[in-house]
Amino acid sequence: LQGGLFLEPVSYNQFSGLILTLLVALVSIFLSFPLGVLLAVGRQSQLLVIRWLSIAYIEIIRGLPLIGILFIAQVLLPLILPRNIRLDSMLRAIAGFTIFSSAYLAENVRGGLQSIPRGQTEAAKALGLNPILVLMLVILPQALRAVIPTIVGQFISLFKDTSLLSMVGLVDLLGISQSILGNPKYQGRNVEVYLFLGFIYWFFCSLMAWGSRQLEQKI
Repeated sequence: LQGGLFLEPVSYNQFSGLILTLLVALVSIFLSFPLGVLLAVGRQSQLLVIRWLSIAYIEIIRGLPLIGILFIAQVLLPLILPRNIRLDSMLRAIAGFTIFSSAYLAENVRGGLQSIPRGQTEAAKALGLNPILVLMLVILPQALRAVIPTIVGQFISLFKDTSLLSMVGLVDLLGISQSILGNPKYQGRNVEVYLFLGFIYWFFCSLMAWGSRQLEQKI
C-alpha cells in the first residue's frame, strides 16, 4: 500500500471493501481505548476542571447519534484544521469513530473503577505509593479485568457500526455489496450477497469474542 519496488503507492481515499472496514475498525479501537481510560479517570478526578470537562465530553457525545458525528467529522474537521493540513476521508471517519467510541468506553471503565473497594486505595497509600502509582499499579489493572466483556462488546459494536461508512461517501464492505447489486449482471442476487456479508461480520465479531474469553481465562 505504501509503494516501493515495482508497486505504486495507494492513497487512503482509494481504500475500499473489507480492507477499509478492518482498517477503520482496528485504528479506531486502538485510539479510543486509551482515550476512554483517560476520560474515565478524569471523570473521577479531584480537580473540578478536569472532572467537569470529562463529564461534558462524555454526556454530549453519548447524546449524539454516530451518523451525526461522522457527518460532523467529514464536514467540520477540514474547516477547523489549518489550511496546510488536509485529512483524507478515511482519517476523518476514524476520528469520528474514535470520538464516539471513547465516550462509551469511558463509562465502561468507570464502572470497573467503582467496583474496586476503597480499601485497595487506602492500603496502597499506606505503603507509600503516590496517587499516580496507586491508579496505574493497583486500581486500573483490577478495574480493566473486571470490564473486559463490556469493553470487547463495545469493540464488536464499533466494528459493526463501520457499515455506516457507506453513508458518508466511503466504499466499505457494505458499500461494495451495494455496488455489486447495482451491477445488472448480479441483479436478483441479494440473498447471496447479504448472507455472505453477514457471515463476514459474524466471523470477525466471533473472533473478537473468542479473544475476549481467552484473555479472561489467561488473566
